[in-house]
Amino acid sequence: MRRVLCSTICALALLAGLSAANAADIPRAAPAYKAPVAIPVYNWTGFYLGINGGYGWGRTTWDGFGSATTSGWLIGLTAGYNWQALGSPWVFGLEGDIDWTNIRGTVACAGGCETRNRWLGTVRGRIGYAIDRVMPYITGGLAVGDIQANRGGFTGVSDTKAGWTLGGGLEAAVALNWTAKIEYLYVDLGSIGCNAIACGAPTNVSSRNHLVRAGLNYRF
Repeated sequence: MRRVLCSTICALALLAGLSAANAADIPRAAPAYKAPVAIPVYNWTGFYLGINGGYGWGRTTWDGFGSATTSGWLIGLTAGYNWQALGSPWVFGLEGDIDWTNIRGTVACAGGCETRNRWLGTVRGRIGYAIDRVMPYITGGLAVGDIQANRGGFTGVSDTKAGWTLGGGLEAAVALNWTAKIEYLYVDLGSIGCNAIACGAPTNVSSRNHLVRAGLNYRF
């Protein structure tokens, strides 16, 4: 009886060992393959609205009187549209803005010969090169604004002039549909004529300025 019991135990132990060995030889299932998550490339196409603000400085000349530096702040609204073909880094756009400005300077003369620019608008084309969410660009087009010439003791004159602007900047997507930019523009509004009644002597008054602006846009 003891021999039978021992033989049975030994047989069961042998079978258990063989089963464990066979189980170890069974190939295990490979872990499921997970494809890398594709990060979508940013596309700049769309209409946008925004605000801008900055600082301007330049020079004014009163023919026959002299010239002086000008400077002042500006703030306003921006609207535009960008178009970017799929797979292309080039971005083409049209942008317009209207700013309240307080850019002024005074030429030394009897009574003081002041030039002032109170508002400025531009309509510009833009060409950008997108590096995903960052886009350097060049821009240029039409500039429209007022030139105001005042001399103490005289009536002064003010006129709206059309000129040109040229510059460039850098824009970046910062969060969701928001983009931020910084840009430089050179603006030449030309000059206005002022007669002896308005300015004490016939003269032409010019306004040419450099602008540095920051802006925040929302793309729809």
